[in-house]
Amino acid sequence: MMNEEVRRIMTINPDIAHPNQTLSELADYMLQNKYQQLPVAEDGQLLGMITTYDMWKELRKSPEAESKRVKDVMNKKVIKITPKDKVGTAAELFMDKRFKTLPVVNLNNELKGVVTSFDVMRHVMKEEYPTPILYKEALGS
Repeated sequence: MMNEEVRRIMTINPDIAHPNQTLSELADYMLQNKYQQLPVAEDGQLLGMITTYDMWKELRKSPEAESKRVKDVMNKKVIKITPKDKVGTAAELFMDKRFKTLPVVNLNNELKGVVTSFDVMRHVMKEEYPTPILYKEALGS
């Protein structure tokens, strides 16, 4: 199960942030969709990642930060994986680096998807417990 390729569990065509969006626009979008982090991409190329923490930190520095652009706040040094990397590799990165989302890119740095720590957890649970072990009564079992 941990030797399977990430492409089996990744989200294809994920929502993205655009580098020229303002933090205010992106904050509204992330709040509405309940995102905590998004890849930043343009023309299919991964440019970075942005998190609610990045935005919060910037806003604490200056109230005028809402008009700043995503490209000025995003993390440009991003750990990423490829679709052929193993689920276990993603799990190790989540445990070691303390983040929740990994962008999945091809060899040309084109964004192909994202994998989250929840994706890995769900994959492991479904393999180990194909039917729910809690709340069976809610499912009519």
